[in-house]
Amino acid sequence: MKAEGSLPRDASERASRAGRAANAGWPCLVTAAIGLWLIASPFVLGLFDAATAEGFARDVTAERGLPAPATRGMLVGLNDIAAGLAIVAISLLTWQRRLVWGPWVIAGLGVWLLMAPLVFWAPTLAGYLNDTAAGTLVIAFAVVVTRPPGTDRAALDDPTDVPQGWTYTPSSYLQRLPIIVLATICVLFALPMTAYQLGHVGGVFDPFFAGADGLNGTETILRSDVSKAIPISDAGLGVIAYLFEVLLGLQGGRRRWRTSPWSVAMFGAVVVPLGVVSISFIIIQPIVIGTYCTFCLITAAAMLVMIPFAVDEVLATGQFLWRSRGRGRSLIALFFRGGTLDGGDVGRPRPRDEPVIGWALHEMARGVSVPPTLLLAVVVGTLSMLSPLLIGAASPLSGTLHLVGALAITVSVIAMAEPFRALRWLDVPLGLWLIASPWLTPGATLAASSLAVAAGLALVLLAVPHGRHSAERFGGRR
Repeated sequence: MKAEGSLPRDASERASRAGRAANAGWPCLVTAAIGLWLIASPFVLGLFDAATAEGFARDVTAERGLPAPATRGMLVGLNDIAAGLAIVAISLLTWQRRLVWGPWVIAGLGVWLLMAPLVFWAPTLAGYLNDTAAGTLVIAFAVVVTRPPGTDRAALDDPTDVPQGWTYTPSSYLQRLPIIVLATICVLFALPMTAYQLGHVGGVFDPFFAGADGLNGTETILRSDVSKAIPISDAGLGVIAYLFEVLLGLQGGRRRWRTSPWSVAMFGAVVVPLGVVSISFIIIQPIVIGTYCTFCLITAAAMLVMIPFAVDEVLATGQFLWRSRGRGRSLIALFFRGGTLDGGDVGRPRPRDEPVIGWALHEMARGVSVPPTLLLAVVVGTLSMLSPLLIGAASPLSGTLHLVGALAITVSVIAMAEPFRALRWLDVPLGLWLIASPWLTPGATLAASSLAVAAGLALVLLAVPHGRHSAERFGGRR
């Protein structure tokens, strides 16, 4: 006998579906509103007004032989209108018909909006910021605020969020919070550099490094042949990458290591390779260009610190896909739709008697620790990397010290992720390289040779200790 006031099973399911549909519908209306703004924005921001475009600094963009500012402003404006019309149409269709592919197309248009002001070299700061903000919001409301369509229902109904053999969930928001914060900081530092490369401002502040031809270090880097090797602003590409990190960091819940493997894979693909690329760019700056960029150093350091906080979730997703293979489901389906796996657990909530801040900091750092040996290895690598400032850039050993130092920093920071602590052994060949370098480099001075040998010995010795073993487990292995 049914309890009074209860609904029949089919009616309850219909009500549940209706609730989910309503929840999925309002973001479509928001993206449609953003599309309407895009249609109107060229007229509001004066993108079709040649006088507006002519009023901005263009000394940097003049070096690239670009079309006239009025032409570029017109292209940005026409693109905004076309993208806005497409977003409005697809958003309303998705809202009315619950199109599975609709949010993905809207998100794709958001990605294009991020790229368009770089491709067209938006002549005004307002035009650039408008497209960047609109693209970010469109992506957020299409696939971040709501669950992406097509996710496996069984995966969503399974409450387990701790992977098999793990002591915590690597997908909690606290685990992702350091990455989101650091990526936001990178956006704030990269925006002025992008504005300079696009010609919106006449200069960028650099408190430490001098450049060539009356420019500071940051301006010299941003106007170098290395930056001009690609046809769009490399700083602007950095802004897009950092925004992707923020958006992917916000996407999904505590179970996304198995409900949205694609999201974790994209998150790791943005964080880890981009961190390595940032370090690579830092490596070539003094060698190829002859100076440093303060903003670039800050963003590269932030990118590198993100890696230890990201790799444990990537590992958990990889283990999930590996253990799920051969169970009758396609790996492609598991990758894009998610699934379930026996042996998991449900994470414990915060104990009532434990302070919120202390508990949050503990949860945030699970899977990451900083042994003194690795911290000292980072210090040694930093001193080696800055050797051109200590012994002179003309010293035959300065390039080797700089290169090996940057690589040692990268290895040591990534090894602070406990599942990948064994990577610290890569500091051994780097140290041996430094020890041998004075005998392999003609003309090496005594000071440079002594620094290389001392740094090399330190890296070798500091790589031997493992550091304190934590109580965390990562798939059955310490």
